Amino acid sequence: MAAPWWRPTTGSKLIIRGSRPLVGTYPISGAKNAVLPLMVSALLTPHLVTLRNVPANLDVAVLAALLQRLGCDMHWSTAESGLAVTIAADRVQPQRIDPELVTRMRASVLLLGALLARCGEAALPMPGGDAIGLRGIDFHIAGLRAMGASIDLTAGTIRATARDGLRGAAILLPQPSVGATENLLLAAVAAAGTTTIRNAAREPEIADLATCLIAMGARIAGLGTHVLTIEGDAQLGGAVHTVLPDRIEFGTLACAAALTDGELLLARGRVDLLGVAASSFDAAGVHLRKTAEGVVARRAEGGLTGVDLTTAPYPGFATDLQAPTMALLAAAAGTSTITENIFEQRFRHVDELRKMGADIAVRGRTARIRGIERLHGAAVTCTDVRAAAALVLAGLGAKGETTLDGLDHLDRGYDAMTGKLAACGADIERR
Repeated sequence: MAAPWWRPTTGSKLIIRGSRPLVGTYPISGAKNAVLPLMVSALLTPHLVTLRNVPANLDVAVLAALLQRLGCDMHWSTAESGLAVTIAADRVQPQRIDPELVTRMRASVLLLGALLARCGEAALPMPGGDAIGLRGIDFHIAGLRAMGASIDLTAGTIRATARDGLRGAAILLPQPSVGATENLLLAAVAAAGTTTIRNAAREPEIADLATCLIAMGARIAGLGTHVLTIEGDAQLGGAVHTVLPDRIEFGTLACAAALTDGELLLARGRVDLLGVAASSFDAAGVHLRKTAEGVVARRAEGGLTGVDLTTAPYPGFATDLQAPTMALLAAAAGTSTITENIFEQRFRHVDELRKMGADIAVRGRTARIRGIERLHGAAVTCTDVRAAAALVLAGLGAKGETTLDGLDHLDRGYDAMTGKLAACGADIERR
């Protein structure tokens, strides 16, 4: 009911018959990593917040159910520009949070900052999500405590109160955590006084959230920098905001075009959102050409070439692009290395790629990939959202048939990927 557009896709397995070039137009959806905090931001105001270019994925449907359970009304509509939602949060009831839904997604931790700011209280179990590392919420908790919140962690439950309201604070994050920056930003816009977040994450999705909050009446300076200054006590109204394009989906499909030796127009794709990944793709043989409609992606004339990559906070190489890029490099000439500096368990897809013939050795946080001419089809299992995309790419480029299990991970992060790929010539179906 919260997301009437969502229907569980039939078929528990994805079948891909590879070695077919992708050709055509692939529309890039709104960013999953942006829309979730944007939806949570609607809790801060009793007025209507409308989001456009919303990706129709499972994570959005789960968060919609969470917000509805908290008392929000959700109105969905579709237009040529895509899915849109108007959220009315005039009757928020923080005690009605759904523990089961919280444990299904990491982004639910953002409810802490928003509910504390709006209602002065929040209680939720430790959030769930992909098993890609510890990803503790220490930075979130420390920042909210600095703003005057009383927080107790007992038996896997987070209980937070701010009976006298939150107050501005000077906060220094030990690392530029995206989630902590978003949580503290949501809390700070309604706190009394000025909040300064230093060593803030600079990801485009954070600037997108801040832009929406400013449209609602928040006063935020320093967008796109490591220092965010928020003048609190804002009386937030409604807003209409268009979610920025998904840079992770864009980078993933650029790799798919190059891996299959095809050519895709990635409609609404933006090279400027890729950061360091843009030059890394160029070095690896992924050619990107801007057009009025988006970006055309194809394999460079010199073919695919091994490169050395290190994941890092934006504008560094995105950790969410690490797995799809590894699938590309597994079929590139020469040897590549990928060092994962963000999440300590984000090489779980390596064993699945090895089943397809990939020559990958892992030592600590570094994977060494010796490229082979072509992967071969195999039965593999998706272990997280981005690993799912990597295995789809590997299957598209492989010889023979690949079968994927664990499709909930793919559904969580991508809007109709199977159908979009089929429209571009992929031999792909769910059974």
